[in-house]
Amino acid sequence: MKLLMVGAGLSGAVIGRMLAKAGHTVTVVDTRDHVAGNCHTERDAETGVNLHVYGPHIFHTDDEEVWNYVNDFMTFLPFKNRVKTTSQGQVFSLPINLHTINQYYGKTMRPEEARAFIEQIADRSIEDPQTFEEQALRFVGPDLYEAFFKGYTIKQWGCSPTELPASILKRLPVRFNYDDNYFFHKFQGMPENGYTEMVAKILDHENITVHLNTSFSREQAADFDHVFYSGPLDGYFGYDLGRLGYRTLDFEKFTAEGDYQGTAVMNYGDVDVPYTRITEHKHFSPWESHENTVCYKEFSRACEPEDIPYYPIRMVDEKKMLADYVALAEKTESVTFVGRLGTYRYLDMDVTIREALDTGRAFLEHAAAGTSMPAFVKSPL
Repeated sequence: MKLLMVGAGLSGAVIGRMLAKAGHTVTVVDTRDHVAGNCHTERDAETGVNLHVYGPHIFHTDDEEVWNYVNDFMTFLPFKNRVKTTSQGQVFSLPINLHTINQYYGKTMRPEEARAFIEQIADRSIEDPQTFEEQALRFVGPDLYEAFFKGYTIKQWGCSPTELPASILKRLPVRFNYDDNYFFHKFQGMPENGYTEMVAKILDHENITVHLNTSFSREQAADFDHVFYSGPLDGYFGYDLGRLGYRTLDFEKFTAEGDYQGTAVMNYGDVDVPYTRITEHKHFSPWESHENTVCYKEFSRACEPEDIPYYPIRMVDEKKMLADYVALAEKTESVTFVGRLGTYRYLDMDVTIREALDTGRAFLEHAAAGTSMPAFVKSPL
């Protein structure tokens, strides 16, 4: 068949590769001048540092098939994400762990003592937390909430934590040991030469043609047997029902000599600091050596029509609009909506790849059976 991938990010690349290997003819289009979407990396001309152009992307997964898949195209080297936060005039480790608790309260508690202490200061009157704030107060109490969650969340989401659902803070990351590895996953690492080279290798197949700086219009779908669309779900329908809400990021890039902050990620929990964090990109490739350094200050704000959408808001209004768009999509023939934008869900890279693999296999099964491919392999609702 003639297949079209709209978007040359992880979704389009992984699905396209699988279907090209199965003998289909695959065309990939992307409006940008590079592949790899928001995980695009490139060398800084001044310093040689490999930059995560749209913000840091750290690969972590428990999915062994996904881990083996990415390593087939690029060697992933060990990387542990050890996040620090500057709050109330001190630097602490995140997620909240035994060192954070002892440092904040000036104590020397052992794990069980700390566990009992936190339970004592938590607001146990909140039995069923409904909001982000209630969730935090129930599990860590007012002090740690103010220091590590409140200001950061206001800056990240542009609203009070009392307006956000408790689900955003699904499992409050509190550890009663000294483990400061941000992620729990079995496999963690970074691609040796960056994500863009990895995605370019995934797309390097004789049955795949890539067109960059190329926009997609719905009329083009008629030229293909099936379309896999990883652009904004509402954008496919011309925003006819309104625009789904997103947060976007602005980056203020600066260079310095030597080592600027000593860590890859430094959060800023105080609400009067306008940025949410500073990322120092040479620390994302600790196997490399660079005399100078490149940092990004990150500022979060509401996404406007010309901005790059990063984080789907998924509040009550968006969920109603999303349901209406999903209903439209399910009536659309020969198009499958994939990825973070196509399904209006925040997805880590490993989940994106897992769903792309599942989507490619589902298409091959439907093609073999002569049945129709659904609009969504994973429902956005």
